[in-house]
Amino acid sequence: MAKDAHTDEPGHPIPAAVARARAAVRTVADVPAWSLSGSETREALVGIAQARAALDELEARLLSEGDTSGAFAEVGATSAAAWLAHATRMTRREARRRVALAGVLADLETTRESMSAGQMLADQAAEIGAAVSALPKQPEVRQRCEKELVRLAEHHDARELKILGRRVLEVVDPAAADAHEAALLEAEEKAAARATSFSMWDDGTGTVRGRFTLPALEGGMLRKALTAIAAPKHQRAVGQTYGRTRPSPERLGQAFAEYVTRYPADKLPHAGGINATVVVTMTLDTLEGGLGAATIDTGGRLSACAVRRLACEAGLVPMVLDGASQPVDVGRQQRFHTQAQRLALAVTQRHCQAPGCDVPAWLCHVHHDQPWHTGGHTNVRDARLYCPRHHTLVHREPPAPVPRR
Repeated sequence: MAKDAHTDEPGHPIPAAVARARAAVRTVADVPAWSLSGSETREALVGIAQARAALDELEARLLSEGDTSGAFAEVGATSAAAWLAHATRMTRREARRRVALAGVLADLETTRESMSAGQMLADQAAEIGAAVSALPKQPEVRQRCEKELVRLAEHHDARELKILGRRVLEVVDPAAADAHEAALLEAEEKAAARATSFSMWDDGTGTVRGRFTLPALEGGMLRKALTAIAAPKHQRAVGQTYGRTRPSPERLGQAFAEYVTRYPADKLPHAGGINATVVVTMTLDTLEGGLGAATIDTGGRLSACAVRRLACEAGLVPMVLDGASQPVDVGRQQRFHTQAQRLALAVTQRHCQAPGCDVPAWLCHVHHDQPWHTGGHTNVRDARLYCPRHHTLVHREPPAPVPRR
């Protein structure tokens, strides 16, 4: 068998080089790592990253060539990604990512050479490919931008390159940068509008789950609204600081629930002749302290505790039903605390009235000291501010009267 000009070993040099690399790693499989010095450990880790980058480039080159030559089709594979996933037992998602990188490197020679030299990682190369593909279709401009991004990759990771890639045209061709960015943003906004979606479902355990996709603008507005509600401006409780500086997922979830609860019903579009309102039905005995459950018009059920808490600020409509549960008399909705009363409470009480709680007044609910349905009055003197958490606790275990602070 003839020897290749690039090596003394028979056969093609690429499989031979791969075999030598595998054999070299196997020679240290049992060598203890504790014997390395600190500098040797750091040097070895950097070398591994560089070797992995070079191997990723070689893999991408082989995938691209094999796809072109039909190397995968000749064994019945439907695609290069399908063959790679089957042959190496990697996930199809990962296989598709590697095949996509092969397509990127096929058109970016400078990036490919940098990877081959171990100077650029695969995720950096992918971001450079995405940035270049979004540029105007002018070969000279794209080549100059690619070289600039390869230079930046020496000091920036993939995430930073993604940001820099959006502005790279300002360095290479400032005159065209503004028009290009405007067109890019317009395209992104149109795509985001098409991708907008919302879905939710009841999991049958008293919890509603969901997922959504929003354009960046509306997503930012929602984030700011929830962060404002969940902001830990008043974290002290009995002289103790609790919670995190940044809102946790749990607190943001509670803020979202508060956001939904507090959205003004009179601002919603009308549906069926009335505002989009959740109707809760329960017996008078349950409202006055019984243990029964209430029914929501959406089909769900609520505990008596939850409904009594809602009744503090919701409208109540007395309704008389006959034996077949058909309404025979419907009363008028009673008005609860007005905006002026809320302002007065905010001035006089300033924060949640639970001992040790400093949640500000604008995040609190108004609670009747004596429930309205048992004869309590809707005024400032007989009202008390509670944060959502303590308001729930009050309805579970009503506290003994304490002086307002």
